[in-house]
Amino acid sequence: MVAKKAGPKLLSGGNPQIAKGLGDAPVQAYLAAMPDWKSDVGRRIDALIVAAVPDVNKAVKWNSPFYGVEGQGWFLSFHCFAKFIKVAFFRGASLQPVLPGASKQKDVRYLDIYEHDGIDEDRFTDWVRQASRLPGERM
Repeated sequence: MVAKKAGPKLLSGGNPQIAKGLGDAPVQAYLAAMPDWKSDVGRRIDALIVAAVPDVNKAVKWNSPFYGVEGQGWFLSFHCFAKFIKVAFFRGASLQPVLPGASKQKDVRYLDIYEHDGIDEDRFTDWVRQASRLPGERM
């Protein structure tokens, strides 16, 4: 009998448990481990970010991919929940138009993506470009 290689553990809500790390490799591991439809959406989010900010820095921290600009900090992260992906723009209150999801933190705004929502790619790309030009979070 051949043992099946176990993939990354899925935490509460189906979020992949990926070791902390800098660069594209841990982010790609996270994207590959996202369950069901979320993996395709996660890959699309990643591709849109890279297209909008070609020199984007990537990392996995706290079991979530982070995107930032060298010297400015992190501007965006996302996380899997049971029924949706929550995209956090750390300076989302400064983006136009303001993102729909409010936060307990005054600057943070969220975009929740459900399975059948699709992504308004033009608007998302515009938000990413705007966010990448603002001071980011130091984490």
